[in-house]
Amino acid sequence: MSTATEPTATPTTRRTTTAPVITVRDLTRTYRPTGRKKDAYTAVDGISFEVRRGEVYGLLGTNGAGKTSSLEVIEGLAAPTGGTVAIFGHDPKTDRDIVRPDLGIMLQNGGLPKELTVAETMRMWAGTCSTPRPTAEVLAEVDLTHRLTTRVGSLSGGEQRRLDLACALLNDPRVIFLDEPTTGLDPESRARTWELLADLKARGVTMVLTTHYLEEAERLADRIAIMHAGRIAVEGSLDDLVAAEGAEITATLPGNGPGAGPDALPHLPDTTGFPDFPGALVSRDGDRLRIQTTHLQRDAHRLLDWAAAQGITFDHFTARPASLERVFHRIAGADAQAA
Repeated sequence: MSTATEPTATPTTRRTTTAPVITVRDLTRTYRPTGRKKDAYTAVDGISFEVRRGEVYGLLGTNGAGKTSSLEVIEGLAAPTGGTVAIFGHDPKTDRDIVRPDLGIMLQNGGLPKELTVAETMRMWAGTCSTPRPTAEVLAEVDLTHRLTTRVGSLSGGEQRRLDLACALLNDPRVIFLDEPTTGLDPESRARTWELLADLKARGVTMVLTTHYLEEAERLADRIAIMHAGRIAVEGSLDDLVAAEGAEITATLPGNGPGAGPDALPHLPDTTGFPDFPGALVSRDGDRLRIQTTHLQRDAHRLLDWAAAQGITFDHFTARPASLERVFHRIAGADAQAA
């Protein structure tokens, strides 16, 4: 592997360094048709973040949020309109000859030649690497050894994604960009891929991950950024993001079934000693109660104790902890409202 990117580093110091491997500052990318300034479109609007060695950084977002446009610049495939990107202190586009030997890139669509076999594809790809790993070793990691003589076009969608990953791992990269790495994989193959990525992380490999599988981000990412309209709407660890979101309790009061009259709800929260929920947001829509809280266990107990004291059996009751899915959909909902 190239060592020019870190001339004073040793394997030991790389394991302990806290310096950012990837630094993004005020990154902007605008698409402007020639001579038609009024039609300019800013896909990435001044985003900034850092990724440290051995960290998995999840870059999520709704369709059109700017993830792909951001990645193309960070990977060195396109120039930014504004701002800067550095990988090991080097510009990934202008210093590509220095940075590229340490990068592994798994694009959303690999575009490998369909007529080549798996073995031929790996030999071709190895020819582009300065110090490739043994192809048999890499194919074993992605469970494709048994498909050596199979043409790429005859592989299943999931197998093609595993071949894309093998190509990204062939040069033993220190930084890997993973764009939807497990799309098309069956659950067993997805789990094996997660194990492989976890092993790479344990070896100190730095990864930037984009995925539509929120469980994948929850499982792999140390920190997560969710993009919204070209900007980073939220960023932090999974615990940070869900703590800010809060949990939700919903309950449906009885007595609103078929034939129920206007007096069918004998125990109303505002007239029967309904408990306090400090710091929570309590709302009611007809017979449905909703409590948004950061104290799920405490407030669920209070509501259930109140119901027992009133002799109420809820027709429906849920207590859902905060989740990345709820954070994501809140941001996506804001996107829809803005549109």
